[in-house]
Amino acid sequence: MAELRRRGLVTAVVCSGPFLKLGRTQARVFGVPDLPLIEIQHPLGGISMEEVRGRADVAAARFLALLQENIRSST
Repeated sequence: MAELRRRGLVTAVVCSGPFLKLGRTQARVFGVPDLPLIEIQHPLGGISMEEVRGRADVAAARFLALLQENIRSST
């Protein structure tokens, strides 16, 4: 993900709340401190497929907003 970000592609990492701090730390370690983190509700394991789909919908909507924001800022 870090390499894609450095190449100028719109990227993000999806993680649940308890992993945000780790995600931010890893982004800094890999040289992309501005890497967006898309937070989903925790936990992801042990839930129904319907709940997983709901969380995926949230993440997809947030990534779409990130893409749109990036398009607006580059024009």
